[in-house]
Amino acid sequence: MSVEMIIKIAALGVVVALLNQILKHAGRDDQAFFVSMAGIIVVLSWLLPYMVELFTSMQEMFGL
Repeated sequence: MSVEMIIKIAALGVVVALLNQILKHAGRDDQAFFVSMAGIIVVLSWLLPYMVELFTSMQEMFGL
């Protein structure tokens, strides 16, 4: 995993946390929840190719 990916994930985490706090203080808890879920989905979509590569290398290593 490159350092660029880690920085992108950290930056998105900061933005999501900031939006989450702003929305909670405004009394919009449901929208804050959806912003958090959207952030998690985006990060998982970024990490999906790395997870596929990990499982592929594990299959090759164990000969499955």
